Amino acid sequence: MGNRLALVRAERGWKQSQLLHALRTAASRRNEALPKDESLRRRIAVWENQGGSVGDFYRELLCEVYGLSAIELGLVDAPSPLEAVERYASELGERPTFTKLDGGLVALLRGQTQSIRMLDRRLGGASVYRQTAAHVENIEHLVHYALPGAHREAAAEELGQAAALAGWQALDMGKLDDAWRMHEIATAAARESNGLAGLSYARAQQAYVLLDTGQATEALALISDARLVAGTSVPTSLRAWLHAAEGEALAALGERDAALRALDDSAAVLPNSVESDLPYLMLDAAHLSRWRGHCLARLGEKAAIDDLSSALAAMGEGQYGRAEVGLRVDLAIAHQQRGESAEARAQARLAADLAGRAGSERQRRRIAELLSA
Repeated sequence: MGNRLALVRAERGWKQSQLLHALRTAASRRNEALPKDESLRRRIAVWENQGGSVGDFYRELLCEVYGLSAIELGLVDAPSPLEAVERYASELGERPTFTKLDGGLVALLRGQTQSIRMLDRRLGGASVYRQTAAHVENIEHLVHYALPGAHREAAAEELGQAAALAGWQALDMGKLDDAWRMHEIATAAARESNGLAGLSYARAQQAYVLLDTGQATEALALISDARLVAGTSVPTSLRAWLHAAEGEALAALGERDAALRALDDSAAVLPNSVESDLPYLMLDAAHLSRWRGHCLARLGEKAAIDDLSSALAAMGEGQYGRAEVGLRVDLAIAHQQRGESAEARAQARLAADLAGRAGSERQRRRIAELLSA
């Protein structure tokens, strides 16, 4: 069957010059150039009078200028009923398969996250990062293909916690791009689950990627914004954590008085008992003492040793692998600042051994800087 180009142009009442102008305008929008008018006139004559074949490029232009499909212009044949059925069946086969979430499945995901979290605290991120990243990918797929509802929100909340954990592991391993990406997943998931606690935690923790790249001002802005958004609407242990994180960023900037005030604010709101609804948060008086010692060490305060030694005594040996590495590095720094080189090197060697076992590239870097000083 021949095309309908001559008939369509006649129905429009267009002269050949009008068609030429319309084709050039459409081609210009695509940043394409057409041949001279005489050559283009010959092409049109062949198409309209002799039923000549129209290539893909000109077929798209003609469809655009006439506002009709290639089938309506007679440039391609309409599919047979059998072909139409087969195409529809193929499209049906390509439809996404939606996941069915329920409370039991969400509980299983939550339990898996907690198991990975416990292994991470004992063994370090390098041992379980692949497992954590795969867990995040699995939950992310389930959430993306789940229909809206309470179970989807609960799974999204779990995705936020798992991604924040993976982000911290990546940061410890020196994988800064992965750390930032995982925290972006965590914050997006927290927004979907309407979880203000998870959102403020993920945002503030993401700031540590900035701290590790020397962008302390930007890190402080991110943490402070997260704390202000959280306000008093989140559990008190998280409020304490946010104050302490802000204090660390201030210490990195050398803002001694402001950093100490933030740490005092953290101690003032820290609850006496651990809040079980925040399994991702590890903060009690002993951990806050360690955090304060870290900030004091950053500030060059000799009093850091007292807080760090107290925190080390309260920490069960081998219970918190990554935390113990950081604590011993801080102790080494504090001893170095007091001129106690032998003790500083002893703590650095212990920290280096622990960092090697935990795969903590972040702490290895701090140790190398200390030993080269």
